Amino acid sequence: MNTPLDSARRLLQAEAAALTELSQRLDEKFSAAVDLLAQHHGKVVLCGVGKSGLIAQKIAATLCSTGTPAIFLHAGDAVHGDLGILQAKDPVIMVSRSGSTAELVRLIPVLRSFQAPLIAIVGNTQSTLAMQSDVVLDIGTRPEADPLALVPTTSTLLTLALGDALAAALMTKRGFQATDFARYHPAGQLGRNLLLTVGEVMQPLARCACVAPQDLLRSTVIAMTQHPHGAACVLSPQGDLVGLITDGDLRRALSRGVDINTAKAEDIMTKQPSRACKTMNLGEAARVMEDRPSQISVLPVVEENSAKCLGLLRIHDIYQAGLV
Repeated sequence: MNTPLDSARRLLQAEAAALTELSQRLDEKFSAAVDLLAQHHGKVVLCGVGKSGLIAQKIAATLCSTGTPAIFLHAGDAVHGDLGILQAKDPVIMVSRSGSTAELVRLIPVLRSFQAPLIAIVGNTQSTLAMQSDVVLDIGTRPEADPLALVPTTSTLLTLALGDALAAALMTKRGFQATDFARYHPAGQLGRNLLLTVGEVMQPLARCACVAPQDLLRSTVIAMTQHPHGAACVLSPQGDLVGLITDGDLRRALSRGVDINTAKAEDIMTKQPSRACKTMNLGEAARVMEDRPSQISVLPVVEENSAKCLGLLRIHDIYQAGLV
């Protein structure tokens, strides 16, 4: 008996297979589309209706965020005044699985009057749209992956993936870097993580709990209570970082029966803890905290190429920076 879970798994397996096949079919036509878009210094127009239109909107947004100016034009609205966004020789990417969508087909002569190069993303290379376009990107003729083989699933996924592939290829061709991405996303968490450095958002040492290796654990608890940032920096007399004690270290020590009146900071501290330097961007620091088997929420900050401690960076500081 076919269960809902069976249907879901079959759909995902079918879509995964379709994506693999699409990746193997990319050829010189895809390269021609990339060259055409890269050579144009204006904007790219994405055009479609229905589900294809929604996918076209996402492709336009992805292109914009990766250095290729793009805008979505609804094929139905185009003939009612919205063609005003189109300038001479703007490339137009037309999205239609059938390649025979009436609203798109009737636009072709109008777009030609603008000398617009046409790129078709279709599932039928013999369709009207394909035959009248300059470059044809074929998503194939695989059936839709839903139980009835009717709902736009495989076709929309492949179209979306092809749009992502175009964006990736254009990023490579143009040498698009993380700093460029940040410039287009200054208000988002991703952009701010690339633009801001650890030194701009960290907690300075003067506001952090600091203890010496020989200090009693009781003194450490008091210092961490006075400066509740989730950790205490264990410092040498010269101010170098020799260890870190987190709230979790304290809880684990107490659960083992460690006596805070006799134990010392060095008895429970983590030696050689992960650390950040003040010039590191927030994205790098977040990866140090999160891309590990056991995630951490606080990092000591040291001078670059030195153990001199400057303060602490909390994961909260990173997320808070994205809300500014």
